[in-house]
Amino acid sequence: MPGPLEGIRIIDFTTMIAGPYGTMILADQGADVIKVEAPARSDHVRRAGYSQRTFTAAFVNNNRNKRSVSIDVKHSEGRDALLKLVETADVFVQNFRPGVMARLKIDYSDLKAVNPNLIYVSMSGWGENGPLAHKPVYDPIIQALSGLASVQGGADDVRPRLIRTILPDKLTGMTAAQAITSALVHRATTGEGQHVRVSMLDSIVAFLWSSDMGGLTFVGKEVSTQRAATFIDLIYETTTDYISVSVMSNDQWHGLCQATGHPEWLQDERFLTPALRDRNADQRLELIQQALLTNSAQHWLESLEQAGVPCAPVLTRAQMIDHPQVQASEIIVESDHPHAGRLRQARNAARFESTPTQIRHGAPHLGEHTEELLREVGYDEETIERLKTVGLISSPED
Repeated sequence: MPGPLEGIRIIDFTTMIAGPYGTMILADQGADVIKVEAPARSDHVRRAGYSQRTFTAAFVNNNRNKRSVSIDVKHSEGRDALLKLVETADVFVQNFRPGVMARLKIDYSDLKAVNPNLIYVSMSGWGENGPLAHKPVYDPIIQALSGLASVQGGADDVRPRLIRTILPDKLTGMTAAQAITSALVHRATTGEGQHVRVSMLDSIVAFLWSSDMGGLTFVGKEVSTQRAATFIDLIYETTTDYISVSVMSNDQWHGLCQATGHPEWLQDERFLTPALRDRNADQRLELIQQALLTNSAQHWLESLEQAGVPCAPVLTRAQMIDHPQVQASEIIVESDHPHAGRLRQARNAARFESTPTQIRHGAPHLGEHTEELLREVGYDEETIERLKTVGLISSPED
């Protein structure tokens, strides 16, 4: 059964994580994603981190279900080959700094000339305007400037902290994937393509506003310095392992007080309502921590669950994949990659009843489908061999 995006062709002119992760989401959902790389300078992620048989984990986890074509677009014949592919595409995605595509003569106006209904997606770090627009940027830099590091630190007057996963990169990829599907819906109803722009900075600022920018939401009543909501997070120590406990409703608060053997907290004036419990969060969380230090993680998880209190063990990455809930969700799947061997990966997170997603094939070798794709757009064998000889295209055996 094909995925919901079967029949959609996407040219993936992106590198690193944000762009490839976003296009892989669409590839998992059935799109024919063609990854374009240069013969001499392939995607850096092919050479970064854990690897097996020349395939890195970062590459196979962000580029499955794609076909690879290796073309040097800096030369006119290589650019012509790319344009032939673009003529057959619905979407073109690139994540280079502003100005690069124009120098290569493959910016929106160039590609629109050969495919007027094309959806052209520009992903960038800072956006296309402003004093930093042409500066290089990586995930930690966005975490710093966007305020995310301050949010993670807990307050404006304490040391900022980075989130130890590349959240801006991956969230930007997800934002781009959602924007692409929206643009495809618009084109389906109007026939119009368009230029879509997504930046890492915009993605994170929009993400933060949902829950972390309350102090700056009401114009004229801004909070000049953001205080810490609490100095204790919701990870608690027990006599054995760490657990997380989160209480929101009155019923849950009542259950926690009973389960921990402290019914007197129900009469404490600091904790009588959700608003008061929030206002006195530091004192409340400190009392909970002291109570949980008196017994094991297993004891508390069982007691709190019986009392209707949301709780969970704090798992390592290796422990997580064996947890019964994770296994029941079938989010983690195994597959055989023809070159990299047996792989364990997360499937596409969304589940479609009528058009289920699947891993059709693993991440490709550099240029694995170059000749196949050039034949699809009309190149003959003699021309393909000549382009290979002069180094404008490459295949894995080259």
